[in-house]
Amino acid sequence: MLKGVHPAISPTLLATLSEMGHGDEILFADAHFPAHTFSQKVIRCDGVSINTLLSGVVRLFELDQYVSQPIIMMTAVTGDELDPKLETSYLEAMKVAEVNQQHIERVERFAFYERVKNCYAVVLTGETAKYGNVILKKGVTSI
Repeated sequence: MLKGVHPAISPTLLATLSEMGHGDEILFADAHFPAHTFSQKVIRCDGVSINTLLSGVVRLFELDQYVSQPIIMMTAVTGDELDPKLETSYLEAMKVAEVNQQHIERVERFAFYERVKNCYAVVLTGETAKYGNVILKKGVTSI
């Protein structure tokens, strides 16, 4: 156990966050996401919600300050609706990073899948919310 590291952040996830470079992206995927279809590097965090992980990760991980939208989420498929409470809970979990809705890029489902293929890693969580997937783009850490 380390001081200052959220207990939901596993040693594997901590190492992965450290290995990532500026501009690398990581997906925090809901429990329904076909993680192994799109990534060779899947980290399991069964039973842990995405907002719990986000609150721990953003304290360790600088979001990319050179893009206007370092947070990427999927748009709803025609006929579905997004639950605005989900986005609100993610923003609340990342409040220490001072993010807001303008920092979120919404991407069509199949474009999202294509983007995931280039993610450094996929973290498969216990999140059950529909459209709960969120990609974070890593920035440069100031010293």
